[in-house]
Amino acid sequence: MDNSVYQVYEDEIQLLEEEIKLLTERYEDIQQESTFYSDEEVLKSAKLFQREFLGDHKGYEPPVDLKAELENLERDLSFLVKFTGIQITSHSKKALERTANRTVQKHRLSGNCRSLPFCLEFQLLEVQNKENVSAAITGLSIVVESGQCSELSKFVSSAEEHGNLLMFFRNLSTYAEWCEHRRCTFLHFKAKYPNIVTLPEGQDGDHIMLRNPQLPGLELMIVWKMHFNEEGKTTPVLDLLPKVPEQALGQKKAVIANAPTCFRSMLLLFGIETAIENLIHVVGLEK
Repeated sequence: MDNSVYQVYEDEIQLLEEEIKLLTERYEDIQQESTFYSDEEVLKSAKLFQREFLGDHKGYEPPVDLKAELENLERDLSFLVKFTGIQITSHSKKALERTANRTVQKHRLSGNCRSLPFCLEFQLLEVQNKENVSAAITGLSIVVESGQCSELSKFVSSAEEHGNLLMFFRNLSTYAEWCEHRRCTFLHFKAKYPNIVTLPEGQDGDHIMLRNPQLPGLELMIVWKMHFNEEGKTTPVLDLLPKVPEQALGQKKAVIANAPTCFRSMLLLFGIETAIENLIHVVGLEK
């Protein structure tokens, strides 16, 4: 065969090798940095696909088991979001290191826990040996938009130090649930006693003020904080701070002076809502 023919084949092979190399590099780039859609976006896309694509094929129906599985996934996702209050809105990862038995990936994810937005960034180290695969989280960085809550800041710092995502999400869910309960309670009493109850820091603040229009200068501040223990468990802590004017009546003044102790006792006996309600009645703030 003529040498020129061989040369043509060799040139074509070289071009194919270069194309394969280019495609391989592009594939590795895609693998190293990819963006994941939220569960809500995935389900929305699946429904759109089913409506637009399958709708164009009259007479075609997806397998019954596939439809049932999709419906089950939707129900499970809805249940988890309602139960935990946690919804992931974005997630991305990037491969930082990859060897035969070791992989390091950088993850970023953001979302909401009830009314609290959060953002996480961490590195996931996976090491594979003959028996199993071990994983460890390093470089955990957490940002939670929750105002000036010093207790939450301490909890977030502890979670970052220990790199415990499970503890973080579990306790963040409990904390956000208590914050939502506090907000609803404050709004309830504000709506019920608009002339008495004020919210100095808005509905997301940690205290409310009770003022009697007939007793100028009389103020009762109900403070509702959140306490975290060493494991990150959230416990509501309420206290009463009264401010009594000098011109207050003698008996009424004595009652208000003992109000903090009585209020703590009522919390133990009746719970938060009933204790606040009884406080309004006892000190004569209700008309």
